[in-house]
Amino acid sequence: MADPSGQALSIVVALAFLCSLVVTRLAIRYAHRRRLIDHPGRRRSHAAPTPRGGGIGIVVAVSAALAAAWVAGGAGIARDLVAALLAATLLVAFVGWLDDHRPAGILPRLAAHVLAAALLAAALARTGGLPPGWPPALAAATVIAGTAWSINLHNFMDGIDGLLASQALFVLLVFAALAHRAGATAAPGLVAAAAVAGFLPSNAPRAAIFLGDVGSGTLGFLVAAVAWLGIAEGAFGIAGALVACSAFAADATCTLLSRMLRGRRWYSAHREHLYQWLVRSGYSHAGVVARYMAWNLFVALPVIAWMNRMPRSPMLAGTITAAVYAIAVAAWWAGKRWCIARARRGSVHAAA
Repeated sequence: MADPSGQALSIVVALAFLCSLVVTRLAIRYAHRRRLIDHPGRRRSHAAPTPRGGGIGIVVAVSAALAAAWVAGGAGIARDLVAALLAATLLVAFVGWLDDHRPAGILPRLAAHVLAAALLAAALARTGGLPPGWPPALAAATVIAGTAWSINLHNFMDGIDGLLASQALFVLLVFAALAHRAGATAAPGLVAAAAVAGFLPSNAPRAAIFLGDVGSGTLGFLVAAVAWLGIAEGAFGIAGALVACSAFAADATCTLLSRMLRGRRWYSAHREHLYQWLVRSGYSHAGVVARYMAWNLFVALPVIAWMNRMPRSPMLAGTITAAVYAIAVAAWWAGKRWCIARARRGSVHAAA
């Protein structure tokens, strides 16, 4: 699958950025009018009342681009796959939008996430885009599980100014660059990244609005969808995608497992992620974001570049990925121990 012409893609990317920028600004007014405000609290990491739901700007920009691609006949992607991407994006966004207005239960949200992931997996199966060399049933199950986990992982990691948006921007740009280098379709990653870039000025360095569930869930789906598209086209492997997402995947997974092992209600609001502990230890939101980006730039990015210069070897790629995650888990554990030690010395409050 080839990208649309460079000029056409540049126009679409610019329009996605402007659309997201404008709709996010309108969302700020809407949130104040509807009183969609997140207030500071014991289980939150912000200090001032802040509106939520700004991720609708990303949803509108990406959905408009997908709709235009469908009308244009796919623009480098199978038309059925474009339709599935649009339907799944809107489904995840819709349930998130409802949750931003009136909190819904975990089961309806999870059901919507799994259905969106299944739509993506079914479309990939019809277009021959499941992970190559895998049994079809296993490949489809992996796509569904991985996509549903990505949606929720990104929701878990949306807790401080600029963190989720900057991480998603990094990952989407990496996927787009790898796709371009391999001669695959870079358009989905670039358009999604442009939409995130349009939202980011309203969210960092000091948030005028939060993504909300409408934005965090949608970003989780888009990151997964762009990853599966790149894997299907051979632009990169699953190992490379996991390394690109390692900062968030390690923090979210380790925190979730830790809470489950301690008998906590893992699905309830808390402040036990490493990024939240760092804020509680006195770092600014911008300082914490800088530390996650440092991991991306000085660990994940060099490893990905190295992996893409080596001959394709699933065993070697798996070993390297395991090593990256071992280091990430060690950093998570050491970081939390350091923050908790500060809490016990009375520097911060230890309450979760």
